[in-house]
Amino acid sequence: MTTLRVALAQVNSTVGELDGNAETVIRLAKKAADGGARLIAFPEMVLTGYPIEDLAVRGSFQRAVAERTARLSTELAEAGVGEAFVVAGSLGTAADGRPTNTAVVLHRGEVATLYTKHHLPNYGVFDEFRIFASGSEPVVIEVDGARVGLAICEDIWQDGGTVEQLEDDDLDLLLVLNGSPYERGKGHLRVRLAKQRAAELSSAVAYVNLIGGQDDLVFDGGSFVLDVDGQLLGAAPTFVEHLLVVDLGKPATSAVEEKAITGTDSDTKQMYDAVVLGLRDYAAKSGFRSVVLGLSGGIDSALVAAIAADAVGPENIVGVSMPSVYSSDHSKDDAADSAQRIGLDYRVQAIAPMVDAFQGELHLSGVPEENLQARMRGVILMALSNTEGHLVLATGNKSELAVGYSTIYGDAVGGFAPLKDVSKTRVWELARFRNELAVERGETEPIPWSSITKPPSAELRPGQRDDQSLPDYEILDNVLDAYVERALGREDLIASGFSEDVVDLVLRLVDRAEWKRRQYPIGPKVTSMAFGRDRRLPITNAFQESAPH
Repeated sequence: MTTLRVALAQVNSTVGELDGNAETVIRLAKKAADGGARLIAFPEMVLTGYPIEDLAVRGSFQRAVAERTARLSTELAEAGVGEAFVVAGSLGTAADGRPTNTAVVLHRGEVATLYTKHHLPNYGVFDEFRIFASGSEPVVIEVDGARVGLAICEDIWQDGGTVEQLEDDDLDLLLVLNGSPYERGKGHLRVRLAKQRAAELSSAVAYVNLIGGQDDLVFDGGSFVLDVDGQLLGAAPTFVEHLLVVDLGKPATSAVEEKAITGTDSDTKQMYDAVVLGLRDYAAKSGFRSVVLGLSGGIDSALVAAIAADAVGPENIVGVSMPSVYSSDHSKDDAADSAQRIGLDYRVQAIAPMVDAFQGELHLSGVPEENLQARMRGVILMALSNTEGHLVLATGNKSELAVGYSTIYGDAVGGFAPLKDVSKTRVWELARFRNELAVERGETEPIPWSSITKPPSAELRPGQRDDQSLPDYEILDNVLDAYVERALGREDLIASGFSEDVVDLVLRLVDRAEWKRRQYPIGPKVTSMAFGRDRRLPITNAFQESAPH
């Protein structure tokens, strides 16, 4: 093969923002072409944003995308990119009128050809089989004498189909367009799979992936190019826009270490980056310029405040301390300390007068009284949101959400929950990481260490601690990981070494809390099994894993 300069444009697109997404394609395609790239690739459905869900079946949307795609090819030629081959993900239409997940090849002012995704994932967060019509034909294009086969994301994850069809086509390069969401540890799997496909096809592999947040998904990028021997020739960083340019067919002076995309950043850093980007994009793409959250002095709200500062800037955060008669002095001090460290707009609103007003009429006690306090706080945050236009952030974590350890319409109010898929033990891990990062940068640690080290408590009654109602969080999270993420049943959990009493308690709490989870705000998916798109169980459900009580 003669030398071929390939550019992978790892970009952040917005669902439905056709003109803005097209402008991004033109900007980076021109930059790549000016640098000598002859093949310029963009991610899956970059022109429409991804995933578009049922927007795909709207005739008006299909027509708008078709018109914008045709215009894009002309605009690329006018921008001086006409002689390059630009491959971009878009929305197509099958012969029967159904939408398709398509890669368009734009060349010399025209749509030269297109490829339709073969394998439509229908598991986890994906629902493509319900929406799209699948393709069946392989597509190979020639770029300066190099034979380039096309594939879209799931097409390389499944045996057969595209990859099998291309085995006898004497490919020089398999170009894969991706909208692959982030989850902890996934980068290793992508590289391993791409190496397998390179060996099967005896060709190089170029993998270009989206970045950015879209509702509860976060795309991490991490685009890369492998040579025919599976050596990494180039890699893009994660969670940022990047134009990766690699020359194929030229002897490599040195291969890129695989850790460039799978291990340079720790799993903890990548998870932190994911929740920051998820919040940043959800706020920006939804039209919010600022956020508001309750600052309790605990670890969860302190970490969310730090995440928000990195996502939208401390000047765009309102943190509200809402002490009750049960709030400890150290919690109030820690809330104020957190606000000062970050530099946010800090306010104090005591809830006692509001609670007293309700109690004068309702005379509640026990759990109803505890819930009343949480709901007063929810009312305050929503009132500030309505009055000042802030996005309300829920500060609960995955462990609490799993067992229903939250108050519906209280601490569960909000538009976005940055820690929704982050277990309590990983909350501590992320908090320590963020403080250590601040020390490395010579900055003030954003999270008070006392918030990290003190026993967690909702402080809704005298002397309350989480461990009075729940197992130790390390044990709880291990049970939840096995039950929620690995779908082990009661007998399997007990056989794994967990105590029968703990298993029955945790499973009973998880099963009974499904209705709460349905009403919880969305938050960024960062594990292989997030509540919401990933795990879907009926609310009304007579089958219980735990022993009857």
